[in-house]
Amino acid sequence: MNIESLKAKIRDVPDFPKKGILFKDITTLLKDAQSYKQAVQALVNVIKNKEIDMIVGIESRGFIFGSVVAYELGKGFAPIRKKGKLPAKTQSVTYSLEYGEDTIEIHEDAVSKETKVLIVDDLLATGGTAQAVVQLIEKLGGKVVGLSFLIELDFLHGREKLDGYDIFSLMHF
Repeated sequence: MNIESLKAKIRDVPDFPKKGILFKDITTLLKDAQSYKQAVQALVNVIKNKEIDMIVGIESRGFIFGSVVAYELGKGFAPIRKKGKLPAKTQSVTYSLEYGEDTIEIHEDAVSKETKVLIVDDLLATGGTAQAVVQLIEKLGGKVVGLSFLIELDFLHGREKLDGYDIFSLMHF
């Protein structure tokens, strides 16, 4: 597998979602069946020997990769959603963004004490959302064994907010 060929499938969209941001659009990778398959297989290969009980995916593009990785590994999957989107009793964490704050939730029974969790998302940028997910998993008594991302924007130093955790990013920009 050639990482550069996968990187070439990522489309840059300037000024989205707001002026000054260069958005990394993964839909161009997803529509290419071979590239999508290679990306998922690369994520699976890196973690297949880790001791994992469950995969947690972050809304919404983390569902695209997290659920497939869980399927490939024969593990359960739990979604992390924005506030008010899950139907049963939830636990939540509110965290700061560059332009305000947000709240994420998980079903209270999704992760039990000592569950070994791998967090999967499409992108590691500033690290705020991933850090909040780690807090949420640990609040439920789960153990975060790692975080896996399709893309990492190195210049935003999001990895620094996740110091002490095992992090894998397939592509770096």
